[in-house]
Order: sequence, then C-alpha cells, then structure tokens
Amino acid sequence: MITVREAEHIINQHSITLESESVSIDQAGGRILKEPIRADRDFPPFDRVTMDGIALKYEGAEKSGSRFKIAGVQAAGSPPFNLTVHGEAIEVMTGAVLPGGSDTVVPYELITIDQTPEKTATLQTTPEKGQNVHKKGSDRLQGEVIVTAGAILGPPEIGIAATVGMARLQVIKPPAVAIISTGDELVPVDRTPLPHQIRSSNAATLAQALDQWHIKAEQFHIVDDLQGTTGKLEELLQSFQVLVMSGGVSKGKFDYVPQALEQLGVKKHFHRIRQRPGKPFWFGSHPSGILVFAFPGNPVSSFMCFNRYLKPWLNKQMGIPATDFQAMLAEDVNFAPDLTYLAQVKISMDLGVALAHPVEGHGSGDLANLVDADGFMELPQGKDQFLAGSLYTVYPYRNLRF
Repeated sequence: MITVREAEHIINQHSITLESESVSIDQAGGRILKEPIRADRDFPPFDRVTMDGIALKYEGAEKSGSRFKIAGVQAAGSPPFNLTVHGEAIEVMTGAVLPGGSDTVVPYELITIDQTPEKTATLQTTPEKGQNVHKKGSDRLQGEVIVTAGAILGPPEIGIAATVGMARLQVIKPPAVAIISTGDELVPVDRTPLPHQIRSSNAATLAQALDQWHIKAEQFHIVDDLQGTTGKLEELLQSFQVLVMSGGVSKGKFDYVPQALEQLGVKKHFHRIRQRPGKPFWFGSHPSGILVFAFPGNPVSSFMCFNRYLKPWLNKQMGIPATDFQAMLAEDVNFAPDLTYLAQVKISMDLGVALAHPVEGHGSGDLANLVDADGFMELPQGKDQFLAGSLYTVYPYRNLRF
C-alpha cells in the first residue's frame, strides 16, 4: 500500500488534453474561458454623465449663486448637444454622453430651477471641476484585456462579454468521462430490487458530482464476469478520456476490474492506499493517455475517493482553484488504525473560524450518513488521537455559505 500523499502525487503526474469549444453567451456561465476578452472600444466609450442634473462649463460656475440658461435636455442614448454660448447649461440624465463644450455636472439636488421668464438653473453651492463625469477610457482602453483566459465565467464576466459584443465565447471543453458501475447485485434506479439486490446509486452520485465541471458523463454497468468486464472496458477505452469506476477492485472472487484492465494494457500506478475509507482504490493509465480511476464499491468509499483525488485533479486540469480548506476540530477524535482517516464532518462558522463537527456513521456502506455531513476531514496516519482545536484539511462536497 502507498500513502495518501504518494497517491495524490502519482495522480498529479498525469494530465489530459482539453480542447476548446464555442458556446453561446447564455450557455457560458460557469465555464472556463479559453481566450481573453478584450475591450472593443474605450471603457466607457465616451465622457459619461453619472448623475441627473445640468452639464456646464466650469468657467463661470466658480461660486454659489451662478445662474445658467437651460438650452436643452439630453437623455441617455441621445446624440450629445454642444454648448456654444457662455452661461448656458444642458439638463442631462445619468448615462448620457457629456455635452460638447461642458466639463462638469451639477446634480439637481444642488441647483434651483426657475421656469420664468425663461428656464434657468441657479447653483446652490460651488461645484468641483469635472465632478460627476466618468471620463472616456478611464476604466479600460480599447484592446486592453478585461477578462483573462482561464477565468471562470460568472455574472460579471458574462456582463463584460455582452458589453464587448461577444455573443459566443471560446471555453474549455470538458473531458469525455464514462462512469462504470460493477456488480450483479445492482439494478437500475427505476426497478424494484429483489431481496438480495440494491439499486445502483454510486453512478448517479458521481454523475451529479461531475456536473459542476459541466461534464455530462455517460453511465454504464458491468456484471461480475471477467470476459464481459474485459470486453466492455476495451470498448470504452476507445471512446473516453477518463473512466471512473465503482466496485470490483477489492480482493473478492468476483472483483475482476484490476485483472481486466491489466489485460487491456492499462498500466497500474497503484492499488490500495493507507486510508479509511477507500483503501482498495486502483489508478492506472492506458498508452493512449486515457486515465482510469477505479474506486471501491461502497458508497462512502467511492464518494470520498472522488472528493479527495478526482475532484482536485479535475480542478487542476481545468485551471480552477482548489476548494479544500483548513478547519478546526470541534471535538476529540480517536482512531486507532495506522491509516489516514477521512472523517465525515459538518462545518459551522464561529467568529470567522471554520469548525468541523465529526458525523458518526455506520461504515463505508452508510450512504445516508453523507446527507448529514458537508465534507471529509483528513486526519493523518501516525496518530491515534486528534484533539479538539487542532487544524486539519477539509475536502468539501457542498458549496458552503456562511
């Protein structure tokens, strides 16, 4: 067996080639940008009015009580007026182009409008030159990169793309992933199991977990038969970049996955890790570059291996920041075996500190217990007691918000 750190290092030595694809802007949220977004013109593209009021030339407005004749009204989206007569001003609305010949905007709150005998505006206070004007190009200049390649496209980035007229965006294409469940005891979700059977849940769990990278994994099932296992895996190795397997990797008489993979030329990089749960994890690579993550079949083991190994590896491949974090144990934990213990924990926040509360279950087959927790806390081997107040790494499987 190897250590958790050794397994992590081996996995991170392998990578896959990710291509790009063009998607419409309304389908780009959450995707990874492949090419930068540049300003197609200055930001803002003109001197922009930032408050409703009057636009005037600062000369002549140096003191309170100055009066200006209103020469017109300019709305946002209208072509700009030009001030050519000294002592005149233009009423302007937020977002409008600053009229030519003006350089300062005084908000309505600081002027008095008189309608007779002609419409005028009197300043209640002395303005500052250039106030309430968002200068052309002050945010970004034409051609400047606004969103760098590799950024996750959230609402602000989508707004920038819309602003520069990018109706379609080049994003990283998710890898082609197959999820393969194994075992004669499994039946499809929509079937009623016999007393000696259970419904297939791991495939559904893993498929949903992969959706966060916009990976639409295809699901397959293999029965406990060496010839059938080998034949199906040979077929899948022709069509996918990553195979994620669940079950068939322990030491049982019907666990044919390691044998079948090695017959197909998939090189074993490790099998079995000094950890609980998930000790029988098998990882290998095919000469074509296809990677195989073969997790144990117990649901907690399978899901833990996904979150501890496959999720960080996928984040690295896609250029997404790691999601693990440090948390403080909320109570003592005793664990006698000389293994790394990935304990299920519930996370709370106390005065800015993340607290991890152990959630006791009934072993690696207790799928229901995952509902009560938020992630797995890694308690390293070499100790048998972990004291409350100690900091350890948590690998979350929920989007935690505090």
